[in-house]
Amino acid sequence: MNRDTYIFGGFVALFALISGILLGVGNLSPDASGFGTIVAAGFTLLLYSFLYKDNPLFKFGEHVYVGIATAYVFGQIWFQVLYGDLIRPVFYPEADDVGNTLHLIIPTILGLLMLTRFSRTYAWLSKYAFAFFVGLGAGFTIPRYLSSYVLGQIEPSLAPLSWSAEGVNLFIILVGVVTVLIYFFFSVEHKGVVGGASKIGIWFLMVAFGASFGYTIMARLSLLIGRITFLLQSWLGISLT
Repeated sequence: MNRDTYIFGGFVALFALISGILLGVGNLSPDASGFGTIVAAGFTLLLYSFLYKDNPLFKFGEHVYVGIATAYVFGQIWFQVLYGDLIRPVFYPEADDVGNTLHLIIPTILGLLMLTRFSRTYAWLSKYAFAFFVGLGAGFTIPRYLSSYVLGQIEPSLAPLSWSAEGVNLFIILVGVVTVLIYFFFSVEHKGVVGGASKIGIWFLMVAFGASFGYTIMARLSLLIGRITFLLQSWLGISLT
């Protein structure tokens, strides 16, 4: 037995001992709620054990998490989509469903055509279904992206400037949009005025990337704070107020 075996074995024993003491002193109730808290705390520590190194405890927690997530997604798709929107209205129609199931024929056929992907002989049929859904998704997505990222950038750039806080913000937006576009304009060599504008565009890009990275870090830290708060308050019963 190597050192890691003793470390992780001691970790499991310590967790079981602490949970038993918490149940004994009454910090955790000996019912489904208390058992759920122990399980949640255990899996939280299992997943964070990866901070030490990749280990069997982490893999066990990871596999359980993936399995539960897969089962949950399958249940949602089956009960809400396949059974709720297709099987029940077609095979077990209620009074309101009679005569209103014809619109389900085309999406059902397209869904079945996707399953031909698993056949070497009829796999070409799935291309029609995928082409339809990709085209439909592009038709819904492109106008939204144009509205949010293209028109949303053009609109403040065309707003009138003024000697106010809002006017200064609009001026900064205008300079940022123009210089970033110049940076990506490779038909002209980046020298002189064009080179200076492209360097300013690089600074705007770095600020944007830094802000995006900062938001990502804040989101991850909020998740970490949430789990630590759960371990201290819900599991160990330590008040943080």
